[in-house]
Amino acid sequence: MLAVRMFAFSLCAALLPAQAPPRATPEASRALDARYDLAYPWWNPNRGTPLPASKNFADASGELRLVNKSGAIETKGHAFFTALGSNGRACVTCHQPTSAMGLSLDLIRNRWADTGGKDPLFTAVDGSNCPELPQSDPESHSLLLERGLFRIALPWPPASGSSNATKPEFRIEVVRDPTGCNKNPKVISVYRRPRVAANLSIVLDNTGVLMADGRESNLRSQAHNALRSHEEPPVRTDASFSSELKQIEDFELQLFMAQQSDVLGGLLAEPGGPPLLGADNLASGVAGTGAAPVTGSLIASFDPWRKPADLAVRQRAFRESVLRGVDLFASRRFPLADGTQATCATCHRARSTLSPADRTSMAVFADIGTTNLPSADLLAKKESQELPVFRITCDTSAPAHPQLGRSFLTHDPGRALITGKCADVGSILMQQFRGLAARAPYFANGSATDLGELVDFYDRRFKIGFTDKDKQDLVNFLSIL
Repeated sequence: MLAVRMFAFSLCAALLPAQAPPRATPEASRALDARYDLAYPWWNPNRGTPLPASKNFADASGELRLVNKSGAIETKGHAFFTALGSNGRACVTCHQPTSAMGLSLDLIRNRWADTGGKDPLFTAVDGSNCPELPQSDPESHSLLLERGLFRIALPWPPASGSSNATKPEFRIEVVRDPTGCNKNPKVISVYRRPRVAANLSIVLDNTGVLMADGRESNLRSQAHNALRSHEEPPVRTDASFSSELKQIEDFELQLFMAQQSDVLGGLLAEPGGPPLLGADNLASGVAGTGAAPVTGSLIASFDPWRKPADLAVRQRAFRESVLRGVDLFASRRFPLADGTQATCATCHRARSTLSPADRTSMAVFADIGTTNLPSADLLAKKESQELPVFRITCDTSAPAHPQLGRSFLTHDPGRALITGKCADVGSILMQQFRGLAARAPYFANGSATDLGELVDFYDRRFKIGFTDKDKQDLVNFLSIL
């Protein structure tokens, strides 16, 4: 199914005319913008193109939509779109509009090819496996080019200034260091995907924290620390960036994003359609802001598609598949490690982003099994060769890790690098599901190259027993969010 989508998208792109029509009408202007985004999908910090109040971008499944709730943005001189540090990056470098305000692997690879690896995206500080490596060699950027991962360097033990930090309950030993960036015992380098810079007002309302490890509690702090690390120290003092940080925060709080249309399913946010779908419904609140669990509200949200309608055969078949996927996501039960029964919606509750929590439970951190390794035997697995491996030894006086006990291996201690707690090793704040079709690969470590692999992972992890049809139904559901 996904291969068919890619072919349809490629065919449409191939048929675009070489010359754009003049900007004589709003319709012509929108057509020109669409062609420009297909031909030049990368948004440079100095691009200067205004970002309209709403704009659609082509992706592998159809079209993504961005909505600026407060109106059009003049990006020239805007802090989100302007390099404020010393390495030429801006916030937009790693949060691209054409990648759902994240960064897809395809876009990363295209940027390397277009610039010979000279774009600020690949700067040594975190766009390479380690700053000490030869930066002109693509192998030095293999984790970014093959999995979309940036290096995140965190202090160990946790910084004393962190409100979440405690005296560490475990010791970290470097077992394998393929990147050569874990020689300093006071700094742990891990590798993670960038998170989405949209729908953040809802994400913050749902979780109260930001970043995979929850180390940030507000957008101003997150932007400040990103400026100091990812954009590298500027010449100006931090205090002089107050107005820029506020501008970034205001922009991110009013930006909403979701899939708008599907090449098979048609317009997703159509009048009278499922209220959960579409960026406009997110921005207006139509998608819902209540704290109820997703199980009932998600299924009910798709009732408009359960009614008979005059649809083309392929469109009807696709929407029927999505409906089955909705029901599987919300209702298919499977056992967790502690013996309790759960559904996908148990962890991925939603108010309106299919974020991982509702207002009553706040942030959900979980070890989903992508980073922790229960035995040294797994060191031989091919998929673990490119990432660092750490041995975690938990203190006997501390609560053990709920699945792995007191001694185990991990690629990324996750939340535990902030809290110092043994039970938090490998746990991350689960990501929102919006715009998935535009920002592969998936998981914090980029281990799922497409939505099929994502569903396969959970099926193996929890021994759910999905059929091939079930998996495709779930993929189709996830692709329209």
